[in-house]
Amino acid sequence: MFKSKHTRRNFLQQTGAFAAAYAALGALPRVARAAREKELNVYCWEGYNSDDVLDPFRREFSAKVRAEGLTSDPDAVNRLRAGETKVWDLINVNNPWAQEMMWPEKLIRELPRDRFEPMFAKMMPQFHPPYPWAMDKTGKHLLGMTQRFGPFSFVVNTDKISRGMAEDQGFKLFLDPKMKDRYGVLTYDNWNIYHMCVTADVHPFRKHTKQEIEAVGKVARQIFNGAKILTDDLVQMNLALINGEIDAYFTGGTYTASPARFDGARNVRGITPKSGPMGGKGGIVWIELTSVVNNPQVSPLAEEFLAYVQRADVSKKVAFAEGTYNPVTQMGDSAVLSKFDKDELDAIQWDSLEEEMANSVDYDINPDYAEMYDLYSAAKREREA
Repeated sequence: MFKSKHTRRNFLQQTGAFAAAYAALGALPRVARAAREKELNVYCWEGYNSDDVLDPFRREFSAKVRAEGLTSDPDAVNRLRAGETKVWDLINVNNPWAQEMMWPEKLIRELPRDRFEPMFAKMMPQFHPPYPWAMDKTGKHLLGMTQRFGPFSFVVNTDKISRGMAEDQGFKLFLDPKMKDRYGVLTYDNWNIYHMCVTADVHPFRKHTKQEIEAVGKVARQIFNGAKILTDDLVQMNLALINGEIDAYFTGGTYTASPARFDGARNVRGITPKSGPMGGKGGIVWIELTSVVNNPQVSPLAEEFLAYVQRADVSKKVAFAEGTYNPVTQMGDSAVLSKFDKDELDAIQWDSLEEEMANSVDYDINPDYAEMYDLYSAAKREREA
């Protein structure tokens, strides 16, 4: 979901060697294939590759588990397209990629509904079965399991900008001339572009006119030229907010604000606009989905891991793994919710989560992303020149 070398770390760095070692898996003798039954290879966003999550699974299943952290959904899908279906058993990406790309291209396998659909019934009501993003477009095939999610728009220091004012103004806040040099841009490129669409009153997840694309490019120039700080480091951005160097930052939310909040900086708050161009909504929420890769020698441990991370204690570990904290869909189950204390719930803004979700649309694919990216990149280069 996020492209940041600081916050979506790679658990393994030997990807090339790893891919080569498994590329010829189908040709291995029976003994090697039997050993494969105790191996599991996971390609995931940061968190699932935490030893806090993986070590208990390794012990319980006497398994050899390898995990690599990804930094881009489209890059991850492209790696499967390039042949790494022979490498991975599980892939964890954001919600649209399974239904709109990986399933039609036969890069992932369906899950047995009789085993996994009852698990959705214990999730928060928005994710009860059949949850649309977990299904193919016919509604017949279960493509993966949801877990982490969260609203993602922008972040303010509420000592400087009130939550109410920020929610009312939405992204227009960053076009106010009085905000020049008072905000930063957290440079998560794909999210920046989506949020610049919203700022320009353009729905990011629909086909766009030439005029709409040009409007997004104009907003990109204005946002970049008015920013005091550009960085892809959420820690640096939160420190700038806390130290008073800036009052807000463009692109952020529960995911980026939560570490500062958990450390006691309750004035750092993710904001979801109350209105916007997406059917009246102004916010976007991401939802992760973990799917079984269509590996010709897929590990039987893939489905076991999907069931394992649904457990109450493991769900909590996933929610609070590796330095950024997020709600999980399993919090609809009281056995999971009870694992969180007051400070942890405050860190993930549990008090406003339902309202923020109601004011958001689900993350999706922008059909004109490439063209917008060209304008965005030009604006960014102009700012950095």
